[in-house]
Amino acid sequence: MLEWGTYIFYALVVFGLLILFHELGHFTLAKLTGVQVYEFSIGFGPRLAGFKRGETVYNMRSIPLGGFVRMAGMDPDEDQREADQKNVGTETGVGDEKAAGPVVDPARSFMHKSVPKRIAIIAAGPLMNFVLAILLFSLSIYIFGWPTLQNTVGGVVAGKPAAQAGIKGGDVIKKINGTPVTNWDDVVEIIHKSPSKPVAIEVKRDQETKTFSVVPEQDRQNGRGLIGITPVATPVYENKGIIGSVGMGFVQTYRVLDMTKDFVQKMLAKQMPVQLSGPVRITYELGKAAKMGFNTLINIAGFLSLQIGLFNLLPIPALDGSRIMFLGVEGIRRKPIDPSKENFIHLVGLALLLLLMVVITYQDIVQMVG
Repeated sequence: MLEWGTYIFYALVVFGLLILFHELGHFTLAKLTGVQVYEFSIGFGPRLAGFKRGETVYNMRSIPLGGFVRMAGMDPDEDQREADQKNVGTETGVGDEKAAGPVVDPARSFMHKSVPKRIAIIAAGPLMNFVLAILLFSLSIYIFGWPTLQNTVGGVVAGKPAAQAGIKGGDVIKKINGTPVTNWDDVVEIIHKSPSKPVAIEVKRDQETKTFSVVPEQDRQNGRGLIGITPVATPVYENKGIIGSVGMGFVQTYRVLDMTKDFVQKMLAKQMPVQLSGPVRITYELGKAAKMGFNTLINIAGFLSLQIGLFNLLPIPALDGSRIMFLGVEGIRRKPIDPSKENFIHLVGLALLLLLMVVITYQDIVQMVG
């Protein structure tokens, strides 16, 4: 039980950070475009704590599975409630719309902003998750270094071009086609670009320098050149400095996105089973990551931030991607969609997402107990 308490603590910290950045994206763009914000909330459900600054209430709520930014002009009923609360205790009285004027100042209403501005406000949430991922990966690289596999051959596959040419485990690759190489990425980049083309590989073996002519065979799946060698498994961690760490943070973000794309393609092609995880499984994995070290926890948090950003961009009702899609339709037809109909669609989508989350959570618990 104590262990699960630790897992929940780390999960709350990570989820809180991911939600905070996501909602800050919506909030910041809303403020920059002049939209009135009623409430900025982390979590759903009953209010635990909060304060009011200016016209916005900042709340922490009891269910830490998301958050929201309530803006003027998104829901007429909310606008009327906010106007009624504002008028309480004044001479106008509650609901005296003639005296109080418009419920929402059109200049500060979300619905009265241009379509591009509204799309920017909605898209800013997922985009901030991408920014957070870059920051987390950059922080990890700056503190712990960039793991680099050295240009030393660890193993040679029998019968493959490298073995046939005479390359052996322990050889340090110095040059390929006269180009110096300093790490395994350099080796892979040149070999992959040379399918069926002879390459001259210069290696250092003990105190000798040897050169081998190798013809990479073409991989059938992706057309890359392969010669059948593997690196020494233990990486060396290189200090990249602040600017270099940020640059590699972008590289790592791209790699994770590319890996996610391959993963989704394989699931759609039924080459691997569909794998979805709910809050319970993610909490457990975050706890395990924390036990492995701060570096692992930071990288898992960055990975999750990217997945949340991508997921929210899907055109599924109740998600940001769906709202962007509706705004795109409005921009094409030059006429807004009935807010009540759109809100109903989002409500149904939210109910289905919650049902899916319950099913996934049940499956996670059954698998973990099993």
